[in-house]
Amino acid sequence: MKDNRRNFIKKSASLATAASLAAITSGIAGTTDQQSIQKSTKKLVDFVKDGGMEFSLSIFGFDSPRIELAKQMGIYGAVNSVRAMGDIKPWQPEAIKATKEGWDKLGMKWNVVEGPPTLGEKTKLGLPGRDEEIDNFITFMKNLKQYGGVDIICYNWMPVVSWFRTKKDAVGRGGALMTAFDNEDAKNLPDTQYGKVSKETLWKTLEYFLKAVVPEAEKIGMNLSLHPDDPQVDSIKGISRIMTSVENFDRMLNLVPNKYSGLTMCQGNFSLMGADIPSLVRRWGKSGKINYVHFRNVQDLSGQVPSTKFVETFHDEGQIDMYAAMKSYYDIGYKGPIRPDHVPTMAGDSNEKPGAGYSTIGTLYAIGYMRGLIESIAKNGSKV
Repeated sequence: MKDNRRNFIKKSASLATAASLAAITSGIAGTTDQQSIQKSTKKLVDFVKDGGMEFSLSIFGFDSPRIELAKQMGIYGAVNSVRAMGDIKPWQPEAIKATKEGWDKLGMKWNVVEGPPTLGEKTKLGLPGRDEEIDNFITFMKNLKQYGGVDIICYNWMPVVSWFRTKKDAVGRGGALMTAFDNEDAKNLPDTQYGKVSKETLWKTLEYFLKAVVPEAEKIGMNLSLHPDDPQVDSIKGISRIMTSVENFDRMLNLVPNKYSGLTMCQGNFSLMGADIPSLVRRWGKSGKINYVHFRNVQDLSGQVPSTKFVETFHDEGQIDMYAAMKSYYDIGYKGPIRPDHVPTMAGDSNEKPGAGYSTIGTLYAIGYMRGLIESIAKNGSKV
């Protein structure tokens, strides 16, 4: 197994380098430092070095300081969406081409779209206009694959109320600020303008969407990756939640069974559902359902399953065995994008936008921790 994996890594590096040399040259053309140019050509090797996985960061724009930091860490995967350009819609070729060219010029590989620009309340709630919204989503998929070279879309089924926390400055280790959730503080919040939305409604709209979109995704090789509800409680502000258990994900995967209908392994959420992460990674990974990974840690404070009260922690202090989790990705031969998710805000960083959960210093700490794990696992060898 160990020798086979070494051979695989060597072959992958050679093929990736040959296939992408032109893209690398284009992406670093604007760099003025010759030494930086030479080092940037290592980026595909860095992908392979990390156990064959694509270590990536969520980056919000071309002017983000995280880009320079990412490359200094040897990380070249950029997770981002597409924005409108004046009258040009984000699902149109011009917007997607411009986004791709921007990442190429910066020497980054745009590898995942999180938050597709045409999947909203009309589709998720079954409102008038959803067919047009779904048509635009299909157009987006096709243009994203053709002009952006991206084949993973991370989406969710949380209409109106998406990612939600009741506290964004809980004090953690050494005074670091954590995001936290307590359903006692959320359960009596007023309903949204849509009133009560049932689970049955959401299951029906999800099935309607998948039946329309999955066959089109299969034609072009687009990996649809559903993210779990966060938090995974029964409802928030009158809006029910359905992607709140492993069993419900299995149900979703069976609505329209297809290799291109998969999931985002946001391991913090699945752990708060009571799942054993390494076992779940092996089960879903072996069946090819994991397209993308959010590598993060959490701590349940409720003693209930699913959790009704929790805090997001540093990668090295929550309830998940992170070594065993990383080992499970390595063992199944996972080669897709993996990134640190919500991290604490550390000293010297701003908590101005804690909802993002992407403190730059906290992210640096997380990447170092992740790379230490995978290097230890890879050097020691591993078997399923």
